[in-house]
Amino acid sequence: MTETSTTPQEDQLRPRRAPVEIPAHCQVIKPEHTGARIVVLLQPEEKHLSLPRPKTSRQLLAALGLAEETALVARNGQLLTPDRHIWPGDEVLVRKVASSG
Repeated sequence: MTETSTTPQEDQLRPRRAPVEIPAHCQVIKPEHTGARIVVLLQPEEKHLSLPRPKTSRQLLAALGLAEETALVARNGQLLTPDRHIWPGDEVLVRKVASSG
């Protein structure tokens, strides 16, 4: 099984959704992209982004220029590991984290 493959259970649990309308307050990344998109809430900036759908949360972080160890990715209140799929129309939370000593 490859890193980006899904398990049968994950495929069955994947919500079937109509494409999400892009909220007016979203910053649109790559507006020329006409394919599947996702909406991201980037915290702590409270910035809403609409961007072309990455296949995994690892690819999402790379698209945002964030290292895996510097941010958490969640969907519907559940943390996503770097290899978890992101689906068209998903609304995802990316929370930047920092440790202080």
